[in-house]
Amino acid sequence: MPRINPFGRAPRRATLASALAALALASGPALAQAPQRPPADVTFVTIHRRAVPVTTTLPGRTTAFRTAEVRPQVGGVLRERLFTEGQAVTEGQPLYQIDPAPYEAALASAQASLARAEASRRSASITVNRYRPLVAARAVSQQDMDTAEATLRQTEADVSSAQAAVDTARINLTYTRVLSPLSGRTGRSSLTNGALVTASQTSALVTIIQLDPILVDVTQPSSALLRQRRAIAAGTLHRDSADTATAHLILEDGTEYAHPGRIQFTEVIVDQGTGSVTLRAEFPNPDGLLLPGMFVRARVEEGVTDQALLVPQQAVLRNARGEPLVFVVKPDNTVEPRVLTTDRALGTDWLVTSGVQEGDRVVVEGVMRLGPGARVNPTERAAPAPTAANTPRTGG
Repeated sequence: MPRINPFGRAPRRATLASALAALALASGPALAQAPQRPPADVTFVTIHRRAVPVTTTLPGRTTAFRTAEVRPQVGGVLRERLFTEGQAVTEGQPLYQIDPAPYEAALASAQASLARAEASRRSASITVNRYRPLVAARAVSQQDMDTAEATLRQTEADVSSAQAAVDTARINLTYTRVLSPLSGRTGRSSLTNGALVTASQTSALVTIIQLDPILVDVTQPSSALLRQRRAIAAGTLHRDSADTATAHLILEDGTEYAHPGRIQFTEVIVDQGTGSVTLRAEFPNPDGLLLPGMFVRARVEEGVTDQALLVPQQAVLRNARGEPLVFVVKPDNTVEPRVLTTDRALGTDWLVTSGVQEGDRVVVEGVMRLGPGARVNPTERAAPAPTAANTPRTGG
């Protein structure tokens, strides 16, 4: 038996259904008559494979080409400093003068000992020459002759020993004048005139640094080195040599150093703490602009890839998962999103390994107004040439 409403009204559920039906009848014609959204004006570039230089920018520090810590080889009192601190010196230039008087006396004594030994040798030689005919005439015994010859050999040894003492004394006298072992720039002098120095002391008198050329040590992740070598082995990356490459420096103030350098070698040991390897480059430094210890960035030319797909960074968006994507214009002038796999940035472009193909039309302007399947009014724009400067990035 149906339930009767004592107030004479329809149930609440029936009232809501009637209202929704009336609203649908009223709004149906209006929705059917709404105009469609016009195609969005976009600008695209056509992706083509091309040959581009592949470079990577690595941090590093400058290192002196050669460094010499000058120490005295003989002891004594410093009488004079013969250079100006901070100036350039040449190899063999005198730097310090140690008091030579004791060594001059030692040389004179050694020369006197040599003269005495030579006199004894001459006397022994005369005796031997005199005894030889007398031994044959049996006027001198054979024992006396043997003694004279033994004395001669002893005096000859004394002469050799005295000559070595003279050479040693002369060398020590030469060492009282401390010479520069290389050409370079001097640092601060650790001692002044009147200081007492000792042979082979632990503290250096001065340090000399050769600045031209100068070395730059940069670090590269071992994973990047493996990827580079695999690309060279696969033929997708070409370079003249696997061990050398051209490098350019970016200084601390952001300016580029005028003189290019060359990578000399790559370390064969991976740092266990950082997982990186060290690359050493050599740069000319004729003006002395680079000083040891400066922080620099080296842009290293890894090689040339002749099948590169470059996508302008301007065209790349990020989805909810953080993946890079672009909108590609299809033949019917609708767009579809494509997720990219990027290798690194080359100037204002991404080097892409998957996600787009040769001939794809990638939207670069108007991407913020697009969604999957949106209709567009595309206009082509010529793709700019890639620049050499880049920052290495992997993944997306």
